[in-house]
Amino acid sequence: MVQITSICRLTVLTGPSGVGKGTLVRLLLKRYEEIWMSVSATTRLPREGEKDGEDYFFLTRDRFVELIQDQGFLEWAEFAGNSYGTLSRPVHQKLSEGRPVLLEIELEGARQVRKNFPEALLIFIAPPTFEELESRIRGRATDTEQAIQSRLARAREELMAKDEFDVVVINDDIQVALMELERNMGLTFRKDE
Repeated sequence: MVQITSICRLTVLTGPSGVGKGTLVRLLLKRYEEIWMSVSATTRLPREGEKDGEDYFFLTRDRFVELIQDQGFLEWAEFAGNSYGTLSRPVHQKLSEGRPVLLEIELEGARQVRKNFPEALLIFIAPPTFEELESRIRGRATDTEQAIQSRLARAREELMAKDEFDVVVINDDIQVALMELERNMGLTFRKDE
């Protein structure tokens, strides 16, 4: 049996690439089916196998601009010629249904959420050390040296902003970090007896 003991609220997870955000999110969603993971909107075209409303909400550029003008996003940004954002309406709908909502977004998006939804809980996931983060990024063996240097430069900027967050969770041990997330989010996990 899973119990969610806190009031249902919006939780935002942010942290540098390689810190383990995706792993923590997968573990949370596996343990707490009640949590709704927000689906981002984008102007990019769907890739093979992607479904509208599941992977992304695929919008035209004109529609995206309309939503920006109508304050239809909690946060949004441009990346590589495409726009991405978190639609306000589905987030508010899920919260009104009593479901906690989780966003995994970049630093600038988290700052926008703080401004547009001040009651959200903002959690920064940090590495135990910068050297450990570099080791994790290099250990992926998927990036060029230039891409690694770019990720590390961005990580330095992001780590300098961690004090802007309500909570900082150090991901040195994934299970300890998960328990810290659960505690701060007001989640209680109990197995059926």
